[in-house]
Amino acid sequence: MTIKDTAEEWEVRATQTPFVGNKTSVRTDDVVMPDGSVVHRDYQVHPGSVAVLALDDLGRVLVIRQYRHPVRHKLWEIPAGLLDIPGENPLHAAQRELYEEAHVKAEDWRVLTDVFTTPGGCDEAVRIFLARNLSEAEGQRFEVEDEEADMELSRVPVDELVRGVLTGELHNNCLVVGVLSLIAAQHGDGLDALRPAEAPWPARPFEA
Repeated sequence: MTIKDTAEEWEVRATQTPFVGNKTSVRTDDVVMPDGSVVHRDYQVHPGSVAVLALDDLGRVLVIRQYRHPVRHKLWEIPAGLLDIPGENPLHAAQRELYEEAHVKAEDWRVLTDVFTTPGGCDEAVRIFLARNLSEAEGQRFEVEDEEADMELSRVPVDELVRGVLTGELHNNCLVVGVLSLIAAQHGDGLDALRPAEAPWPARPFEA
């Protein structure tokens, strides 16, 4: 048996959007169950995101530390951001986020992995890229505001991040998934065998 997620959509009898926020909303669907019953399912509607595991020539990962109000923590994370435009090429969005948050550009891009962050309560899909051959970006630094104005930037050896993940000291979803996927790829077919940067992404279709 092939272990593979498959797309499927159960019948929705009714839907409403009781809350619309600045970037996301909440939707309530009446979904028909296999036994014919109908149940309410509330979930956050999300545009989707990209994240970048930027790996330098010394084997260090570029990470940022940022305050996240919902969890009341300052978290170490990898650069990430929303897909601001419907149908936006996720590679272009990832390149923008790496520039804006770290003022860094990369010559080699691969898809590291694709995930649904919290599929029981949110439809957010994230594509995590691997970026290599890093260098300082040209031009002025992007002007940050709000939480981003307090960000810290560092480069941390992969082994140190793995230790932090496994000891429960690092919690950001994209960092955890990205770092462990990196290790798995290195011990598998190698980083050059990863999918190309513009590989199809059914969860958030785009034009290359």
